[in-house]
Amino acid sequence: MIKCEQMYEGKAKKVFATDDENYCIVSYKDNATAFNGVKKGTIVGKGVVNNKMTNYLMRKLTAEADVPTHFVEELSDRETLVKRVKIVPLEVIIRNIAAGSFSKRFGVPEGTELKCPTLEYCLKDDHLGDPMINDSQIIAIGAATPEDLDTIADYAYRVNDYLKDFFAGVNIDLVDFKIEFGKTADGQIVLADEISPDTCRFWDKTTHEKLDKDRFRRDLGNVEEAYGEMMRRVLGE
Repeated sequence: MIKCEQMYEGKAKKVFATDDENYCIVSYKDNATAFNGVKKGTIVGKGVVNNKMTNYLMRKLTAEADVPTHFVEELSDRETLVKRVKIVPLEVIIRNIAAGSFSKRFGVPEGTELKCPTLEYCLKDDHLGDPMINDSQIIAIGAATPEDLDTIADYAYRVNDYLKDFFAGVNIDLVDFKIEFGKTADGQIVLADEISPDTCRFWDKTTHEKLDKDRFRRDLGNVEEAYGEMMRRVLGE
């Protein structure tokens, strides 16, 4: 597979075309942003952590939870070959423990275990600030069909069930996470984007230490160490 021109550059990744229109190459960066790009910085080694963790977890989700993904092959520490997809313009958010904006919106103290997982959608639009959106609004503006949403919700809950158990096995609480889905050329919905400390809240079960991007958001320090610790626990490295 030959790497061709850059198609896209986002906050955390670059995407390159290949000589096969059905595949592209994702390259993970060390750039870090928060609050819709207002806060910017660098987390040294983040790209390697996010690439390797994402690929490892996507392989396991396909094999053990029957969740299809865009993952094809890890090419290097920072680059991965993936199926080319059209991203469904939704951030899909699952929460198990109250934290962040959920706590602020609903007055639930951070750290409160929720009685059931919650599923939220935000419209992917930086200019609008990624606003929350409900099912009927999604369907009304054509962002997804009812059938798409049924599939996405099913996969999202499967991802949550699997990852909660997986992370519990390495003494981590999966507080919440954001995932994205895309459609392949033949219309199949697959898990895309990443699963990493950038997109998940991870707390040590024993100490409740934050091991994710909240350390960057909240100026807690030891950001690189937290990312490295997550990779060690997940990959055993």
